[in-house]
Amino acid sequence: MAWLGVTDCGGGWFSPGASAGGVVHPGTLLPRGTLMLEARLAPGNRPQTLLAFERAHPWPGRFSLQALPGGSVVMVEAQGNDPRSTVLPCPYEDRTDIVRLSYSWDGPARYGRLTIERTHPGHTHSVTLPAARPMAVDDLQAIMCHPGRREMDTEVIFAAISDRVEPVGPMPGLTAQTPVMTHLGEKPVSRIRRGDVVLTDTGEGVPVLQVVRRTVPARGSFRPIRLRAGYFGLRRDIVVAPCQKLVMRGSQVEYMFGSEAVLVPARHLVNNVAARWANGPETVCYYQLLLPGHETVTAAGCALASLFIGRIRRKPDDLAASVLAGFERARLPEHAQPAWPVLKPFEAVTLAAERAA
Repeated sequence: MAWLGVTDCGGGWFSPGASAGGVVHPGTLLPRGTLMLEARLAPGNRPQTLLAFERAHPWPGRFSLQALPGGSVVMVEAQGNDPRSTVLPCPYEDRTDIVRLSYSWDGPARYGRLTIERTHPGHTHSVTLPAARPMAVDDLQAIMCHPGRREMDTEVIFAAISDRVEPVGPMPGLTAQTPVMTHLGEKPVSRIRRGDVVLTDTGEGVPVLQVVRRTVPARGSFRPIRLRAGYFGLRRDIVVAPCQKLVMRGSQVEYMFGSEAVLVPARHLVNNVAARWANGPETVCYYQLLLPGHETVTAAGCALASLFIGRIRRKPDDLAASVLAGFERARLPEHAQPAWPVLKPFEAVTLAAERAA
């Protein structure tokens, strides 16, 4: 999969030559792809034009994504005198949270999908579009690189274009070189294979059912976080996704939360000391291990949660749209709930303050 461009309210870049299928020439149609954006939905009854674009030549056309006060997202796509609209109900009452919208199309397969995800904790809702039409490369370049030719709400964090139908749902969170402890010693997560045995933070050996990976823009809820050695039990720095959960144990955890351990998303730990935002390329590839019971893995001395997939195998459409598509459904485990309670931001801050005291 290749990301062709990324932008925000200040402008961006678009590189058709980055396509995994070869150079995408200006003036042509992109037969399949994904337009993704992350944004904060406005509270109250204010409508938002998240993204809009219109052209007059060589034929009239327009595209828009709008969040409406009634709690829905409307996408309008028009070519010539043939406008098409799609309504996606927004199930999130808290409109101050960040959401991710993904419009994917596959022209040859006559398939399209509009999805809204709450980036934390990662719930997805989709509608399918019959006979979705390819988007023009010139239009996508204008959206990415020419702020004067588009309308974009100030609450949009970023927008990006891929030349593939991007997955939605469970998200991996470890960068390629993260050292994971196996029964044969530490190994970069990118080199671990199905059937390898990894060790939990309690020393238990657990077989790896699958290894998943996904390349995403290094922006917004995907922006990498560097966890620094000397904190969280780490012997060396590691870089993870904001959604990656750390496992924390100890008497303070038991006293404050009534649980042997808790899960803390890395994004709650960013303080420019123990954890800080990492800089690097425009895209990042994340990996994660699927284990039978959502057990922990140990990375450079730090206990981390493995991939949590819930009961996705009972939902064929969600499974087919995820990073698990193509894996044998009958061999996927069911995770009824996370192994430990997941802390909210204020709880994570409180725990960090107690540990620093």
